[in-house]
Amino acid sequence: MNILILGGTVFVGRHLVDAAQAAGHRVTLFNRGRHGAPTGCELLVGDRRGDLAPLHGRRWDAAIDTATYVPSVARSAAQALAGAVGHYTFVSTRSVYADAADSTEEGAVATMTDDEVAVAEALRPEGLAGARSYGRHYGALKARCEAAVTAERDALVVRPGLIVGPHDPTDRYTYWVRRVATGGAVLSPGRPDRPVRCIDARDLAEWIIRCTERGTTGTFNAAGADRLTMAGLLDACRTDTAARFEWVDESVLLARGAAPWSEVPLWLPEADNAFLEVGNPKAEAEGLLFRPLAATARDTLAWDRDRGAPPLEAGMTPEREVELLRGLPAEASRG
Repeated sequence: MNILILGGTVFVGRHLVDAAQAAGHRVTLFNRGRHGAPTGCELLVGDRRGDLAPLHGRRWDAAIDTATYVPSVARSAAQALAGAVGHYTFVSTRSVYADAADSTEEGAVATMTDDEVAVAEALRPEGLAGARSYGRHYGALKARCEAAVTAERDALVVRPGLIVGPHDPTDRYTYWVRRVATGGAVLSPGRPDRPVRCIDARDLAEWIIRCTERGTTGTFNAAGADRLTMAGLLDACRTDTAARFEWVDESVLLARGAAPWSEVPLWLPEADNAFLEVGNPKAEAEGLLFRPLAATARDTLAWDRDRGAPPLEAGMTPEREVELLRGLPAEASRG
């Protein structure tokens, strides 16, 4: 197959390139050309916010849109490729749901007014970091993007949850892999048996390519394997050290001003934890598979070391961790 990937250079996109090439497909990338193109890929340089000319007059068997945040851009790409591709995938997010506790694929999605959409469209953020400027509207904007695409054509809409693995620019999971590898007393948030889910970007990418080959359409959650707990996630990060997990009740963390998700990655207060509990039986029935989390941790640590272990985008400094652990009451730490 000839596959067009819109994006394709940062995280999920680069793993999609690897998965497509490993399956014997030819890959064309369309992006702003800031990161070059992986070996063996054709690169078309343009901008989804206005310069779609390089797409005109070309044909591909399939297209995959990996990183569109506002509906006008999603719509223009789908329209520009109408009749030019046989299969279309839009990578969305688990955050589209209006109620985290009602997040089967048929659940209601978040909404926003047209005026709010117009304000968001004017922000023009770049990349994952820039997309944070959408704040509470991020999920609703992605829902609008889904609707914009599916109004133009049948498509595969993928709603991942927490994506982890090598090349993750958010560093949320990488923080834990690096921290556990450092050893010593590791501040571990909340209940050890708190349910979580995460999906290796490579498993997600390989599944999307298989769906592309089969022509699968419809909407699918892609959140990760069942029965994972926070204790299991951290234990899978053990590589070559004997870290000691110090479990701290969320009430203590909140009282001490710890910031969920950013300062303490992958921790959400219990009232918000439904985001990390959503399942994906529909995608599993469609062939979604998961590698062992220990393999994800090992490969993420190797990647982090290869890049020189730079300062992370998420997580605590060692000093802040000591501060949060200092003088804990006996009942706060569950060893």
